[in-house]
Amino acid sequence: MIGSPIHSLEFPKWAVLTIGFLVLGAPWTRARPRDFLKMPASWFGQEESKRIARNILSYQTEPGGWPKNLSTTDKPYEGRLETLQPTYDNGATTDELRFLARTHVATRDLKHLSAFFRGLDYVLAGQYPNGGWPQHHPPGQGYHRHITFNDQAMVRLLEFIREVAEDDLYSFVDDARRKRCASAFDRGIGCIFKCQIRIGDKLTVWCAQHDEIDCRPRPARTFELATLSGSESVGITRLLMSLPDPSPEVVKSVEAAVAWFRFGRLTGLRLTTVQDSKGPKGLNKVVLVDPTAPPIWARFYDLHTQSPVFVDRDGIAKSRLEDIGYERRNGYAWYGSWPEKLLEVEFPEWRGRHRQLQPPR
Repeated sequence: MIGSPIHSLEFPKWAVLTIGFLVLGAPWTRARPRDFLKMPASWFGQEESKRIARNILSYQTEPGGWPKNLSTTDKPYEGRLETLQPTYDNGATTDELRFLARTHVATRDLKHLSAFFRGLDYVLAGQYPNGGWPQHHPPGQGYHRHITFNDQAMVRLLEFIREVAEDDLYSFVDDARRKRCASAFDRGIGCIFKCQIRIGDKLTVWCAQHDEIDCRPRPARTFELATLSGSESVGITRLLMSLPDPSPEVVKSVEAAVAWFRFGRLTGLRLTTVQDSKGPKGLNKVVLVDPTAPPIWARFYDLHTQSPVFVDRDGIAKSRLEDIGYERRNGYAWYGSWPEKLLEVEFPEWRGRHRQLQPPR
């Protein structure tokens, strides 16, 4: 066990979303675009899909992207579009574009096609020359300008443009744009290699955000310091493992990340929520010593000691969760089981498929 006690909140891979489509035709409510993407192709030509598409179109901003943390499917936007901030964060923009692509294929409505191209161009315009993406475009001067792996923003963008470049669904996209997507994807993978953090003579993993110029680890909000990420690094590693013909550089990067996930694994500790009359909500997260607990990982690890760190809104790193205030202690995912499936299932399968490849020395 490294560092000080860690606790892991067990988050379900898929939250149960009560969007319910009632038998008598009541509309879907409070759903995100991604909640519809597995519907059959025929559904995207039906009136309910076209209604949702109209709602999505009403949220598209002038630059071409969509805002985050709003239900863009539930009802039309009635405010001023210029007040909305388009972004790549929190799943915004990419899933709206996936929905519109499916609706266009089913209906051939030129409104959907035009909106899709505006959104795709917004995605491509945001990429830096080094292959990374900020949190939104234009990036501004704050931490949003950094290359953003936080909450898998850049990984989602790369997955999306790979789909546009390769999947038959996007055969309606012109060859020039599809080639731009393929090139942007390759540059994005190159950026991932540039950002992978080396400590001493060893490659490790990634920070949640990196400098847009020199790719060094950078902080974001006051409680999100420049650190090694036990969460975002998993999505990056999975993306590299999804490449069909991995180069020696890909193999080296994946092997190094997996080695670090094993190093950063914390055992004998369990994160749990207990009754606490002193807490504003009567509850509190605590770490218990429990030899039977499954492994967990910290969200952030110090760049020098590689031990877990926990940070309040004052920006001061602490070595234990209980040393930060109630609000941040209970309002952020400081622990998780993020790399568990990758280590136990996905990486062994990946290595078996690519056993002939060796990373460069």
